[in-house]
Amino acid sequence: MRRPLTRRAFSSLFAAGLAAPLLGQRMARAAIPITVASLFGADKPETRIWVKIKEIVDVKLPGRFDFRIVQNAALGGEKEVAEGIRLGSVQASLSTISALSSWVPESQILDAPFVFRDAAHVRRVVDGPIGTDLKIKFSAQNFVVGGFINYGARHLLAKQAITRPAQLAGKRIRVIQSPLHTELWRAFGANPTPIPITETYNALQTGVVDLMDLTKSAYAGFKLYEVVPYLIETGHIWATGVVYFSAPFWKSLKDDEKAVFSAAAAEGALYFDQLIIEDEKTSMAKAAAAGGKTVAIEDRAAWESGARGVWAALAPKVGGLDKIEAIARTS
Repeated sequence: MRRPLTRRAFSSLFAAGLAAPLLGQRMARAAIPITVASLFGADKPETRIWVKIKEIVDVKLPGRFDFRIVQNAALGGEKEVAEGIRLGSVQASLSTISALSSWVPESQILDAPFVFRDAAHVRRVVDGPIGTDLKIKFSAQNFVVGGFINYGARHLLAKQAITRPAQLAGKRIRVIQSPLHTELWRAFGANPTPIPITETYNALQTGVVDLMDLTKSAYAGFKLYEVVPYLIETGHIWATGVVYFSAPFWKSLKDDEKAVFSAAAAEGALYFDQLIIEDEKTSMAKAAAAGGKTVAIEDRAAWESGARGVWAALAPKVGGLDKIEAIARTS
């Protein structure tokens, strides 16, 4: 026979019933917010990689982190986001190596023009001693690199079909805020102008600059085919980037959490590389449908000769000319 509830027992059950929702609310609030900056929308690799990383982290550490992915460059371009990462106001993002080279000049070795043959060549280098050394240098600048990514090759984008290097003389070209990119196009007789990526469309449309260089994926992502319809397949630089976290955020993690984030970032990086390959095909089809034109360069030897002159200027910053040439010879 079930005994009737005493007043004390009833009070305890009532209190427990009230406490349960409050406890649940406290647990929900305990999720650590992570502000992630993405330059593009939900359909682009730059955002999809973070959805993938979030899914991996959520499986391993359910309910512990609240990913807040801020899209479409709402937090600024790469430089602004990098400053946020350093200060800790942004916890995670992606960045091209070029945008971070002012903090880690040695990273410019991955941007050396006409050094890398293809994406597999880049992957072998970043997965080796050079990649390990660069991670240490980035960490010293409050950038914790979880993995290297490949945005694809950079190509010239112009209003005219510029197929020979001599045609660059006197042209105003938008460049990444990086000394290497400035030196590269100056070597071809162009006038480099550093402009944030978020301002390039207007700069090209209004004639502030005549041309720029970018990957195929970003060419379509920023709808630049509307103002520079020609994509000239120079493939001069393979745009290497990083999946990175803010050092203040990283230091706040427990060891098991760091292990999960490291594994998620590494898996996410490989996922990103595959997405880029697929996205380039879609992007160029979209650009072509809107009037974009793809043209091949002429006299590749002349392009390479002009670019190799930049190696000598770059060498003191990255460990010497021998190091650059060794990478170029890497099988």
